[in-house]
Amino acid sequence: MLSSARRHPHHLIDILQEIQWRDGYLSNEAMLEVAKCLGTSSATVWGVATFYNQFRFIPPGRKPVRVCMGTACHLGGGQLVLEAMARELKIEVGGTTEDREYSLERVACIGCCALAPVVTIEGRVYPRMTPPGVEEMLVGVRTESAQDGTGYTGPA
Repeated sequence: MLSSARRHPHHLIDILQEIQWRDGYLSNEAMLEVAKCLGTSSATVWGVATFYNQFRFIPPGRKPVRVCMGTACHLGGGQLVLEAMARELKIEVGGTTEDREYSLERVACIGCCALAPVVTIEGRVYPRMTPPGVEEMLVGVRTESAQDGTGYTGPA
């Protein structure tokens, strides 16, 4: 996992980022292995990982849902869209549905300010989202999933 050149605690953030990029999140096992390889405590690794909000500690869903909270989206009702999405998926921000189909993230900016507020699912942009539009959009996503052969229709 770690080359001998990177076995120093000052590489900790880079190592955690690499693991998250590879695995999608930081498992307890991975963080314990990092601590062992770096010769530092697991508390140090956990402390660094939890300090930065870029790290996830549960596996992401197969279909990541990202709600933009950049300035334009925030002013356009992004927080209400985020709350509606959390209610509809029955998870909190940062969480993953029980079936691991969806995870919900708040992101700083997607770069589609003229289309605010914006949601993305698997990289597909859903512009000018409204709280009532969340349910309709998810019905469409679930219908597409059922039609493309994944068979997933999600909770009713």
